[in-house]
Amino acid sequence: MIVLEHVGKTFSGKGKNIEAVKDVNLHINAGEIFGIIGFSGAGKSTLVRCINMLETPTEGRVIVDGVDLTSASAKELKVQRRNIGMIFQQFNLLAQKNVLSNICFPLEIAGVNKQEALKRANELLDLVGLSDKGKSYPAELSGGQKQRVAIARALATNPKVLLADEATSALDPITTRSILSLLKEINERLGVTIVVITHQMSVVEQICDRVAIMSGGVIEEEGAVRDVFTSPKSETGKKIVLPEQSEVKEPTISYIRIVFDGQASSKPVLADIVMKTGIPLSIMGAATQDIGGSAYGQLLVEKPKDEKSLNIIKEYLEENGLSYSIKEVH
Repeated sequence: MIVLEHVGKTFSGKGKNIEAVKDVNLHINAGEIFGIIGFSGAGKSTLVRCINMLETPTEGRVIVDGVDLTSASAKELKVQRRNIGMIFQQFNLLAQKNVLSNICFPLEIAGVNKQEALKRANELLDLVGLSDKGKSYPAELSGGQKQRVAIARALATNPKVLLADEATSALDPITTRSILSLLKEINERLGVTIVVITHQMSVVEQICDRVAIMSGGVIEEEGAVRDVFTSPKSETGKKIVLPEQSEVKEPTISYIRIVFDGQASSKPVLADIVMKTGIPLSIMGAATQDIGGSAYGQLLVEKPKDEKSLNIIKEYLEENGLSYSIKEVH
């Protein structure tokens, strides 16, 4: 669906060049939700703007649904952009237009007649749960409602791809979860391929199928969310996945790292392990959080010295679908 081949973007100014994106190669499958995560200045927003050619890559190719956008004419690019919707952190709604008019705006640009545009806008308002807000103005809406309108507007032209650039960064945690749930529903119902740009691992964990970790304009690693979360390979990945790691000292003895990537947060895992195995475990460190009733994070416990006890614990973790890794400290 989306193929990036050796994509680079260099900005020139004040006598120097800044490489915001460097030799990025990605393949995003049709119908998946793909996350691109990194800290501020990683180049992720520049990269996503290269996908819809809001930023023209300095080098490389951007292919969307079989069309090479980097070699497309201005006329063809205008047509292809209708297949790529985009939502932003600050919503970017037109303050002087009501909700219905905001959603109709891209349809008017595409030449759709007013009656058909209004019908489409009302359908989309129902989809995003705001069927009663059509005549309201942006100033009358909450942040979450504004983002729902922005999502409806992005879907107006029936795009095959939806780009979400830090779409939940301005929202509170509860509203963030509701917006992410909406994006997941849209993905499942409409089959839209979604690319999520974020600096929050919790966003990736909630809805993404795969993720790429970006730093300094480079993709440092990519893979299934579960794999990256369980065992991040890059230094940036480790810092993102384990944001509290600096506050949890690396144990000086061998330990088991138990990963929580969506298990019910109400389940007393450690107590359950101790009760069912009869093996006492010392906690060496922890960094977990509750996201929508699910547990995410890590728990470090002392590794038993005898192999039999270790095998019992490993068997319990595997039977209960808990990811883990063992770190030997000599």
